[in-house]
Amino acid sequence: MSASDPNTVITRFAPSPTGHLHIGGARTALLCWAYAQRALKEGRNGRFLLRIEDTDQARSSESSTRGILEDLAWLGIDWADGPTVEYNGHTIGGDERGVGPYYQSQRLDLYNQHIDKLIESDHAYPAFETPEELEAKRKEAIEAKVGYKYDREALQIPREERMKRMAAGEPHVVRLKMPDEPIAVHDQILGDVTVGPDEFDDFIIRKRDGFPTYHLAVVVDDALMGVTHVLRGQEHLINTPRHIAIQQALGFSSPTYAHLPLIFNADGSKMSKRDKDKTAKKAVKDANLSTSPIEGLSDADFAKWLKDKTRQLPSDQLLTLAGMLRVHLPEIDVEDFRRAGYLPEALNNYLALLGWNPKAKNDDGTDVERFDMDYLAANYSFEGMGKGQAKFDRVKLLSFNGDAIAQLSDEEFAKRWHQWATSYDAALCARFSAADMLMLAPAVKTRCKTLADGRDVVGFAFIADDAIEYDGKALHKALLKGDAKGLEMLKLFVDELDSIDPFTPEAIEQGVAAFCEKHEVGMGKVAQPIRVAVTGGPVSPPLGQTLAIIGKDATRNRIDSCIRNAESPSQAT
Repeated sequence: MSASDPNTVITRFAPSPTGHLHIGGARTALLCWAYAQRALKEGRNGRFLLRIEDTDQARSSESSTRGILEDLAWLGIDWADGPTVEYNGHTIGGDERGVGPYYQSQRLDLYNQHIDKLIESDHAYPAFETPEELEAKRKEAIEAKVGYKYDREALQIPREERMKRMAAGEPHVVRLKMPDEPIAVHDQILGDVTVGPDEFDDFIIRKRDGFPTYHLAVVVDDALMGVTHVLRGQEHLINTPRHIAIQQALGFSSPTYAHLPLIFNADGSKMSKRDKDKTAKKAVKDANLSTSPIEGLSDADFAKWLKDKTRQLPSDQLLTLAGMLRVHLPEIDVEDFRRAGYLPEALNNYLALLGWNPKAKNDDGTDVERFDMDYLAANYSFEGMGKGQAKFDRVKLLSFNGDAIAQLSDEEFAKRWHQWATSYDAALCARFSAADMLMLAPAVKTRCKTLADGRDVVGFAFIADDAIEYDGKALHKALLKGDAKGLEMLKLFVDELDSIDPFTPEAIEQGVAAFCEKHEVGMGKVAQPIRVAVTGGPVSPPLGQTLAIIGKDATRNRIDSCIRNAESPSQAT
């Protein structure tokens, strides 16, 4: 039985706040949002809700919750129901329907009420085995080379005695009594999947600490919040028969299920948060580091991390280590892509295509691949979803992002670049104001595939005037080749710097043009020697912007330094 009503579509995304939002979770949230938005566009009741599954108290954190909310807001994925967050001057979330709270840790009474109903109806029961006793049985099963299943030993205890022991506060878990019949999952992407009763044991729905497990909480929440469609990764398919069993035991309707293809790396490995840690470990080993270079991380803990494949460093320590070793960590979480300078519209566009084909053509007959959120909301459907794994192609994503940057106006690029620098590059933000970045935008934008690339374009501005490393070939070609006309022009030009006022790109370009006309030389004979002198190489933004970036005093200092370098014996031909 399905809870779906043709006129109502309520989807949900329910992350656990145990770290940054994984890119796979972002794809799930995006498609849940799009499916609900399509219903709205078609005049139906479409809602997307956000719920925080924080019953794992040991691993959940408020900072992770805040990060997930902000990552979703940054992507442009807003939710009608759920925790509220202020982002860019407006509020996202709320409880208009009165079905909250949206944190599972605040819904324990509801879960216990439903667990009590299951126990009273004999669909669940308390079990009193200790973890040690269960572990011993697991070991016996391994030694016997058979799969372990809970043996229902607790049901050998008379029901009245079980109830008394539970009421007396004896430590216990609560297990669901699984039905003896097959359970069918009707999936919108994978088709019908039937699971036999021998494939599941009586699983735990409430732990010894009194908190419900994910399986119980998610079923109760989906039912009470009116969720009609559950879109989630295929790794959850194994859980769905358990959830249907709980729904049947509680008399709930089952939502419509659609299990999305998993996201894998290009080499076929699963795209995991461990990828960053693996990359860092390899870099440390390649560098032959045996002691910790990170403040706050002891040598002993560093050694344990390096030796243990399952141990991971916190994100901030990984970033510090990567910076020290000059190694690039693969982007896995939404925060990683934000830090790397990707645009949300490019990321959304690419994520939507991981497992989905719009099955539409452009006017030239090519497949539709480039689209915005409005297009996705109007066109997303299960019919275009594939069943196989989706490969994450970083080269293709970078191409999407480069194209998205190119389509920005100079004003919008400068705004985005400054926002990015404010969050991720304090030195760049301190060096260039928002107005400076707007001035630089025409030159920088064309050289960027990510916002982070802008730092490389203007990197020469961060070098001390007396620390420029010159490209020898460029210096010789621009200043010394032939009759050394370039060096002569450089000496003459430095004396006329004071006459350029104000020292703006336009005034500088005009001043250089007037200088060339005065000395009857082509622009290249002057511009290129100046460019090499102030940047160390033959490539930079337009000359007026380049000199304006570093300022008049630095321009003079760098030209003087370059002249001394060019006249040194080592540069003689």
